Amino acid sequence: MTKVILAYSGGLDTSVAIKWLEEKYNARVVSVTVDVGQQEDMAAIAEKAKKIGVDKHYNIDAKKEFVKDYIYPSIKANGLYEGKYPLSTALARPLIASKLVEIAHKENADAIAHGCTGKGNDQVRFDITIKALDPNLKIIAPVREWNLSREEEIQYAKEHGVPIEAKKSIFSIDQNLWGRSIESGPLEQPDFEPPEDAFEWVKPLSKTPDEPSYIEIRFEKGVPVSIDGSETDSVQMITALNEKAGLHGVGVIDHIEDRLVGIKSREVYECPAAICIIEAHKDLEKMVLTRHQLTFKELVDREWAWLVYTGLWVDPLRKNLDAFIDSTQKVLDGSVRLKLYKGGLRVVGRSARRSLYDVKLATYDKTSTFQQKAAEGFINLWGLPSTAAYKLFEEKKGGE
Repeated sequence: MTKVILAYSGGLDTSVAIKWLEEKYNARVVSVTVDVGQQEDMAAIAEKAKKIGVDKHYNIDAKKEFVKDYIYPSIKANGLYEGKYPLSTALARPLIASKLVEIAHKENADAIAHGCTGKGNDQVRFDITIKALDPNLKIIAPVREWNLSREEEIQYAKEHGVPIEAKKSIFSIDQNLWGRSIESGPLEQPDFEPPEDAFEWVKPLSKTPDEPSYIEIRFEKGVPVSIDGSETDSVQMITALNEKAGLHGVGVIDHIEDRLVGIKSREVYECPAAICIIEAHKDLEKMVLTRHQLTFKELVDREWAWLVYTGLWVDPLRKNLDAFIDSTQKVLDGSVRLKLYKGGLRVVGRSARRSLYDVKLATYDKTSTFQQKAAEGFINLWGLPSTAAYKLFEEKKGGE
């Protein structure tokens, strides 16, 4: 093997992997860092990679692509795995994998390496995407193959001149524009309450404002286009909403999650913008879509989230589902007003250009156009199968 493209984060695992790939495979290593909004010093990461000994390093700014091609489709699909997790990490992995393949082709590389473990979901997301885009590329997962503990990795780093930085947190952190994942350490105990210093985006309730705040999100064709009337760059819009919602303590998710590999895992996330936007989007859909569309779309949305979570972004079914979802979003233009207060999030108002809500039908005033007398016949026909079955089986049971 002559050249390996390494997904490089700047952390211990992937830093050690540079020397490990050189030593085990006698390979030249090209490192790649894809910026999806993780708020890291990209220049410092590049400098570190070169210091360790990579042949070349690429920094790729993919934030806008991440929003347009991954986050926006997820908003349209109300992307929540198991009704909780907004798929923040899961959405970024196929994008990063696609960039690794692009660089592999550019550099005429033989393989792609990543720092995923054998217990998580990310290995599946990377491997499947890479195999789909180019099955000829070998995939190497040093952490999965090596199975070293952190202490053993530190020892290896010392022996091979890999710079070791003080661990920033006792937790394992992964973040991008759409969310921040917090794992490991004491959080592996499911009854342990995360301490305040585990969070960076969401303020503790004791430090949130004593007055509520209101946010109005405007959507066009199912995606957010402005916050409080301000049409800004999509990346800036999500970043600003993360800050504003987090300021009011909104955005923490703490739940037991079913990983693809079969284990239950305690997962803690900070996703202020994602929670606000998806809640607003779901509410707007109720204004515009029919009961039948909503009921069926719930099934489609759940399957869409499952595909993304389990690493099947490349599966044709995902595009099939996208086609249906997009067809429902063509008429989804409107605004939703949210109230944020002490960790609480509530929809308090909405309007839509093509709303199915008709106040003349819904009102209880004399001005209502609803024909109440028609209800009696409707009830008789609607309940006919149930009342007939009840009479047949329950009365028969009473005579036995």
